[in-house]
Amino acid sequence: MKVVLADYGAGNLRSVCAAFERAGAEPVVTTDPAVVREAPLAVVAGVGHTESAARGLEERGLAEALRDRVAGGRPLLGICVGMQLLFGESEEGGQGLGLLAGPVRQIQARRVPHMGWNALSVSGGELLAGLDGADVYFAHSYAAEPEEPVTVATVDHDGPIVAAVERGALAGVQFHPERSDRAGAKVLTSTITWSRSA
Repeated sequence: MKVVLADYGAGNLRSVCAAFERAGAEPVVTTDPAVVREAPLAVVAGVGHTESAARGLEERGLAEALRDRVAGGRPLLGICVGMQLLFGESEEGGQGLGLLAGPVRQIQARRVPHMGWNALSVSGGELLAGLDGADVYFAHSYAAEPEEPVTVATVDHDGPIVAAVERGALAGVQFHPERSDRAGAKVLTSTITWSRSA
């Protein structure tokens, strides 16, 4: 299955591609809006600064392509900064895609960034089925605060932090599945299955 990663000019695309290859997919990195718009599954993966990522998507015409595919019910997965970009304004700076309602705010905790392994508390959704209590890898200082019932998993880091969201053919994970060993591999395999039925 072809998986298209939207290239906004930064991010950990090589490691995400390798993880999707291990999951049996054919990953392609592109800046072409038409390819992103029509792919069986599109992914926005990333690390770094929300504002620069959002600007990269807009400048390449990828933001419009991503909004078009979601409006058409075509599956989209956001990873880490990519999940934050599914939402609106971020305290880190910049405006996300606005596909889900709610801001992105700096984590209020004794230890920021939230870095390392943490156990998921899964409450629903397809991508994380069977992973309640599984440890996955996080590296972030900001987190989404959804204003609609899309949260399907949280983690505890001096209080709950949203770890995953799903709504129809739109999903996001705050953690890095490509760095999360067997649990992460299972998420990507489930994502491929989910995208085929979305």
